[in-house]
Amino acid sequence: MVDSRIVRTADILVNYSAKVKKGERVVISFDSVAEPLAMECYRLVLKNEAFPIMRASFPEQSYNFYTLATDGMLENFPEIAWYEARNTQAEIIIRATSNTREMSSVDPAKMAKWRRTIHKIHEYTINHHKWILFYYPTAAQAQEADMSLSEFEDFVYRATLIDWKKFSKSMHRLKAVLDKGRKVQILGENTDLRFSIEGRTAIVADGSHNMPDGEVFMAPVETTVNGHIEYSYPAIYSGREVNGVSLEFKNGKCVKATATKNEDFLRKLINTDKGSKYLGEFGIGTNYNINRFTKSILFDEKLGGTVHFALGSAYKEGGGTNKSALHWDMIKDLKKDGQIIVDGKVIQKNGKFLI
Repeated sequence: MVDSRIVRTADILVNYSAKVKKGERVVISFDSVAEPLAMECYRLVLKNEAFPIMRASFPEQSYNFYTLATDGMLENFPEIAWYEARNTQAEIIIRATSNTREMSSVDPAKMAKWRRTIHKIHEYTINHHKWILFYYPTAAQAQEADMSLSEFEDFVYRATLIDWKKFSKSMHRLKAVLDKGRKVQILGENTDLRFSIEGRTAIVADGSHNMPDGEVFMAPVETTVNGHIEYSYPAIYSGREVNGVSLEFKNGKCVKATATKNEDFLRKLINTDKGSKYLGEFGIGTNYNINRFTKSILFDEKLGGTVHFALGSAYKEGGGTNKSALHWDMIKDLKKDGQIIVDGKVIQKNGKFLI
């Protein structure tokens, strides 16, 4: 019998997040380990009189692709995927990694080349589709998070199975403050970062694109970021962990980047393209049911009492203009000696909101 939490999660993904309607074509992209949830979503899409398209991925599929694909293959635009993107209305993406280190030895230059090739499809999907991403709990993720599988399942479903409409209202109060704001300052351990948000719009992440969710984010004005920040947790990209990340910004551009582990990898990604040296996102975590670092950005950027910044591309709906093949979130914990200051007013202190 299927876990009742999987059934309830499928209902949230299909009916609340993707809002699947009659007659729509819905791609369900899933890692094979997540078959129970994918099938529940498949059933619900059919019940909504929509048309599901199943896309399964398997362990080591990505590793083999990057290892064996030639430069010509990495630069070959996938016309079939482009056709599908333009002829579907929604995508439900269910990731379920069986090896969080699968991509650790893959050349980041090859990954960057493929990202540039498919960037057009990625941008189209983000801006024209209804889409939702969920990380199905697996033993590999539980191990990364220093939990047993059952403990990690409880963690994931506790953060997912909540009243999203009610939670959304509380996040809109923070959005109202940011929408009126002009200048932001982030203070914390080895951190003093300042930037403008004037004219930008805050976006409430209330389960429409990520699940579990819980953040309010926006794009800083690109050339106004000044100061320095030392991130609290490892920055992870494609399974590779970068520890002790410290970045310095001048007039928006990252002018200095150091790390205590994998510093060369950090610098390579920052040099992906012109836009990867600038910040495309400033986010505030609001889901206090996510209360520990898991090494999975889908959860960690929602951590209550934290902020995060993404190097690279900005989401257009927030008014951001930065373009890049990179979007790399890094997290700063503010629960100890941290402050978020908007136009001189402290709106959060030590991880607790004052608004």
